[in-house]
Amino acid sequence: MLSDLLQGNDAGGFVLIEDSVKHCGRDLLWSFISATLNRDEAVHAFCFDVSEKELRHGLKQSQIQRLQVHNAFADPLGWNDHSDFTVDQFSDEKITRLVRQTSQPVTLVIDSLSWILRHLSPVIVCKTIQQLKNGGAVRAVIGLLHTDMHQQGIVGSIRHLATTVISVAPGQKSGDAKVKIIKRLKSGKVMQEDELITVKEDLTVTIQNKQSHHGSKKTDSEEQERDPTANLTFNLRLSDTEREAKENLSLPFVFSQQKQKALLQSGPGSGRILYEPDAYDDYDEEDPDDDLDV
Repeated sequence: MLSDLLQGNDAGGFVLIEDSVKHCGRDLLWSFISATLNRDEAVHAFCFDVSEKELRHGLKQSQIQRLQVHNAFADPLGWNDHSDFTVDQFSDEKITRLVRQTSQPVTLVIDSLSWILRHLSPVIVCKTIQQLKNGGAVRAVIGLLHTDMHQQGIVGSIRHLATTVISVAPGQKSGDAKVKIIKRLKSGKVMQEDELITVKEDLTVTIQNKQSHHGSKKTDSEEQERDPTANLTFNLRLSDTEREAKENLSLPFVFSQQKQKALLQSGPGSGRILYEPDAYDDYDEEDPDDDLDV
C-alpha cells in the first residue's frame, strides 16, 4: 500500500504521517516529496521545523525546479518582518493564493503540523486542512505530526480528517522503520497494512516485509473458538429426538378442529338461558333496548 501511495496511484485526500521521539518520520515525508517531483508534479512545502537548505538536501537539480518552499523556519512568528511565511498566515485563503501561482498539479506538504498546533487553535488548523482538502486548489495534502507533543484528543481530531494515516515506529535494525498504514476508502471500507521499510539516502523506499489486515477470511477452527455458546453449562441446541418430541407436543390452549367441533356443538344436557318478562317490565318487542339510554 505504501508503494501505491508513493507512486501516486491513490492520489488525493490528506495523508498524515505520525511519528514520535522514538523514530522520526521526516525521512518518509521527504520520500513523498521526491516521489511526487519525479512524477513531474509541483510541490509547495511549508517548512516550520527545518530550514529550506535542509529540505532541499538530497533532491536532484531537476526536482528542485518544481519545488516551491515557503520558509517559516527562520521567522515563524514574524518578529523580524522578513519572514516568507508565518504561522498566522496558515489559512485556506492565503495558502490557496500561493498555490494558484503554479499551473501544474500541486501537492501541499506541511512540516510540521505540530509547530502550527502549538500556536494556533486545533479548530482553526482542522478547518484549514478540511478546506484545502476539498477546495480543489491542491491535488493532495501531506502533513507530519509529532504525536507525543499533543493530547490524544488533538491527535484524534487531525487523524479523523486524514484519508490515510501512516504511523512510524523504530524497526529491529538501525535504519529500519515499522509503518502502520490505515486507509479509508470512499465506500467506508478501512484497509490496514503493517510494513517494514528502509529509506535510503536517495530518498527511495525499500519495502522489506508487509502484512495485510483487511479482507482476511476466518477459518472454521477460529469460528468455533469464538462461538459464544461453546462453554455454556446448559445446551441451547436440540437433538433430533428432542425436536421431534417438541413438534408432536399438543399445547393446552391450541385446539384441534375435532376438539373445537366437540366443544361448540350442542348436545343433550347442554344449558340454556330462559327469560320470562315480569309484569312491571317495559318490554317492547320491536325495540328491546328502548329502556337503555343509548
